[in-house]
Amino acid sequence: MNTHYKNAGVDVEAGYESVNLIKKHVAKTMSNAVLGGLGGFGGAFDISSLKLKEPVLVSGTDGVGTKLKLAFIMNRHDTIGQDCVAMCVNDIVCGGAKPLFFLDYLAVGKNYPNKVEQIVKGVADGCVIAGCSLIGGETAEMPGFYPEDEYDLAGFAVGAVEKSKIITGEKVKPGQTLIGIKSSGVHSNGFSLVRSIFGIFDDSALNRINQYSEELGAKICDVLLTPTKIYVKEVLNLIDNCDISAISHITGGGFIENIPRMLPNGMTAKIDTSKVQIHPIFNMISRLGNVPKNEMYNTFNMGVGMVIATSQPDAALKILGDSAYEIGEVVAGDDGIILL
Repeated sequence: MNTHYKNAGVDVEAGYESVNLIKKHVAKTMSNAVLGGLGGFGGAFDISSLKLKEPVLVSGTDGVGTKLKLAFIMNRHDTIGQDCVAMCVNDIVCGGAKPLFFLDYLAVGKNYPNKVEQIVKGVADGCVIAGCSLIGGETAEMPGFYPEDEYDLAGFAVGAVEKSKIITGEKVKPGQTLIGIKSSGVHSNGFSLVRSIFGIFDDSALNRINQYSEELGAKICDVLLTPTKIYVKEVLNLIDNCDISAISHITGGGFIENIPRMLPNGMTAKIDTSKVQIHPIFNMISRLGNVPKNEMYNTFNMGVGMVIATSQPDAALKILGDSAYEIGEVVAGDDGIILL
């Protein structure tokens, strides 16, 4: 008997079908700067179209983490791709760079073309929100390595900024205001703790997290699966119209690890936690898990997805509108961060 690749668990025909299904989603992310089409061995992007005098490329890479487990249990895969894009492009914009293109890597236990389409649709939707192009990627079918109904998703983005306009944090000074921009929820960090608190390990959690919560005003699963907010366009608009000294993306490590990363030596962020508009999901997590305040601020974004340091707070808040508010200030010192 002849042995074929399909007998070993890899269905190349399903791979071809997946590519055909995702083409329409990828197409909506294209721009004139993208050279060639889907299916080549490498994605090409013409940076001369940017008309930058001294272009500096800025890159970022990330995955979605164990939030994927929730997507598996709920069998909902159409927004998880936005999480992947967001984790990369939100990092890039912290340096003042505009994301140009994105590539994803999807590893599956078994290639279900309709599921792959939903995942890549989420990636494409995220690229549209971020204003970048999905110029390539890879789907790998890996039977025996991943369970048939599971997958992993990661990606990377590349952006560009004029060398003279890179935001490095060097201009941060004592007295500057720290402004927080609201998050959409948990985003894509701390889900190992979230899953532990809510008991999200297998399908037995389905009925419990699919319940409506008066406290949240929605089903628990819907709040937890809300995709990571993409801040690119509002932050780039802010940079163009206001003096911004530093930007921090609040991801894994929460306030305590991420805010100090944007500050130069000798500067400390003093955060007034009484001003933080905590997203209701974090109050629930803290209460159900009896999680200490310091642990919460060292794990989650607490309702603040980005933090801006600026000497023009009034102008910044006017531009950002209701999505932002003052949470603290920069002071001299080597503490990194002080939570009041």
